[in-house]
Amino acid sequence: MVTAEPLPLELLYERDETAWLEAMSVLAAEGRLSEMDHRNLSEYLSDMSKRDRREVFSQLVILVAHMLKWEYQPDRRSGTWSGTIREQRRELRQMFESRTLRNHAEAVLSDAYAEAREQAADETELAIVTFPAANGWNLAEVIGEDAV
Repeated sequence: MVTAEPLPLELLYERDETAWLEAMSVLAAEGRLSEMDHRNLSEYLSDMSKRDRREVFSQLVILVAHMLKWEYQPDRRSGTWSGTIREQRRELRQMFESRTLRNHAEAVLSDAYAEAREQAADETELAIVTFPAANGWNLAEVIGEDAV
């Protein structure tokens, strides 16, 4: 019977990220910190943080664009719009279990609104001036429990 030699962690990271994560988890759980792949772990954690922040921003843009369309095109309201608003709110509330991501959302809400305003204008073919230049919603209102 031939047994495979375990790959060095640096190589495992490049070949099989899931296996690398499992190995890192075992090392951390066993307190074998000196054996961990610190360089790649640092890069991985930084990338995860950036990904989470991009996801928050993207979901805010989608949500606010739909809220704008809902408000400024009441005759075109649909179950799809309502469902998208509900889904984005739910996903953001779940992400905001992390206080860091909630703080990030607070910090980027005005930028997300500006992007959402442009997106809503594109999707509705209404003039961008139809939508207020300044965001009138706070984060609690954007992710609120209120039914649309």
